[in-house]
Amino acid sequence: MVSLGPALERLAGYASASHWRACALLLLLALGSFLPGFSTLPPFDRDEPRFAQASKQMLESGDFVDIRFQQEARHKKPVGIYWLQSAAVSAGEHFGVPDARVQMWLYRLPSLVGAIATVLLTYWALLAFVSPRLALLGGALMAAAVLLGVEARIAKTDAVLAACAVATMGALARAWLDWTRSLPFVPDRRNWLVFWGATAIALLIKGPIVPMIWGLAIIVLSIRERSFRWLKPLRPLSGLILCLIVVMPWVAAIAWKTGGAFFSESVGNDMLGKVAEGQEKHWGPPGLYLLIFFGTYWPAAAFAAMAVPFAWVRRREPQILFLLAWIIPSWIVFEAVPTKLPHYVLPLYPAITALLLLAVVNDGINRFRFGAVATAWLVFIVPAALVGVILYANWTFDHTLPYIALPVLALALIVAVLVVNAFRRSDFEGALWRCVVASLLLSIGVFGLAYDSLRSLHLSPRLAESVRAAGCANPAVMTVGYREPSLVFLTGTDLAMGADGAAAAAFLAQPGCRVALVEKRFALDFQAAIARAGTVPRLVTTIRGFNINGGKPLEIGVFARQ
Repeated sequence: MVSLGPALERLAGYASASHWRACALLLLLALGSFLPGFSTLPPFDRDEPRFAQASKQMLESGDFVDIRFQQEARHKKPVGIYWLQSAAVSAGEHFGVPDARVQMWLYRLPSLVGAIATVLLTYWALLAFVSPRLALLGGALMAAAVLLGVEARIAKTDAVLAACAVATMGALARAWLDWTRSLPFVPDRRNWLVFWGATAIALLIKGPIVPMIWGLAIIVLSIRERSFRWLKPLRPLSGLILCLIVVMPWVAAIAWKTGGAFFSESVGNDMLGKVAEGQEKHWGPPGLYLLIFFGTYWPAAAFAAMAVPFAWVRRREPQILFLLAWIIPSWIVFEAVPTKLPHYVLPLYPAITALLLLAVVNDGINRFRFGAVATAWLVFIVPAALVGVILYANWTFDHTLPYIALPVLALALIVAVLVVNAFRRSDFEGALWRCVVASLLLSIGVFGLAYDSLRSLHLSPRLAESVRAAGCANPAVMTVGYREPSLVFLTGTDLAMGADGAAAAAFLAQPGCRVALVEKRFALDFQAAIARAGTVPRLVTTIRGFNINGGKPLEIGVFARQ
């Protein structure tokens, strides 16, 4: 056996000897990857605070059917993630978490659970393809993947959706490989329940995305077999009834509540809008996902790329065919849709992991192939570039460096070099385990230590803090110019959005404790309107920072009147 290094060798051997040990190790790896920064990172505009604010408003209003962001109907996604987030916050309140409804980490808990489930379910799914030892490695590589680590820290749908996707595809793989006599064990009789239960949850989380993934795979495989009979163990009729039982109560309730407007908005505007044109400035050309793959699937992406020739040569074998049917049709759909967001392809990454491991165990990766070592160096180049960006941003925006993070980031880069050295010795399994270690260190360095020092990017938390420092309880607040959803989440559902400086001046002229946040480009109009009104608001502070979404520096005055 190729050596993994004494410590990694013993750890992999010990954990893979028992499914419980393997799951325990994967749980620890997932927590080590996902927890750094989990509770300290500010809300990521714009999607995360939109989801969290809508969940918060459910708790405020007691309406758990309709979905709203302030007064605007948010008829884009089904209700599942909002229910999960509301339940997490309610549990936080029950256990005495201070100010639970503005603690973003509580809203992130469903994403954390979804990401951990994705890791564990990847291990379960891969047991249909490789040995427990390699399945353990596959789960570890998913825990190490950059994209899953990001989604674990964001309060939205995609980590939970990825868990649903890998559960359905793991169950589908067992049905297919049993039919082709390629499965080394007999599938559990409850396999159909896993498939349809995960599908039902996925429908409530993000509509038809997961059914699209397994539906395209089923079409490809059934054309290959010229039969759908291999699906019989999955009990399609019983499964569809289960989905209807789970989904239809809310579907009927939202249809009655909105008069059918939810479906015209979610299907007609949101879904079809993404197909017709790039939505919300998220347009991207075909091929973009391949281009960013080496960053989003880091650290294993370089080795996955080397497995492509192996997958092509053995594409007709049942295992490889299934994984290609999982990946290629859906990948083509995502590339063809003009709206491009990195997380769209996340449900396909467990299949890529399986292909990589099959290539490793079947001598499908050639260290002597032209360009192989250069490709392996991407394991070092990608994090080195990220560290460079972080250092540049710290120095440019805040005139400092994340000193406490530097030793950890340097150690992550050293381990990345050790990955390349292991690859050059043809120690592929050892290289991949070292990838996991490098990712753990990078996660601690970036999310746990370095990002917190980028105070210029924390505009909304600093503005919310200045509102609390205005000197009165529960002030009415208006913002002019800066309109990010994170500010609504942190300051309150009733945050007013002013059109110009005159609106802010008129707002402050009204009775009661009031705070106005005025961006610098509206300052002259604001001061002129204040002078005409004869009011004298107090300048609490001036907040300077950088808005990533706008791509520009901002200066915002915080004015209070009591």
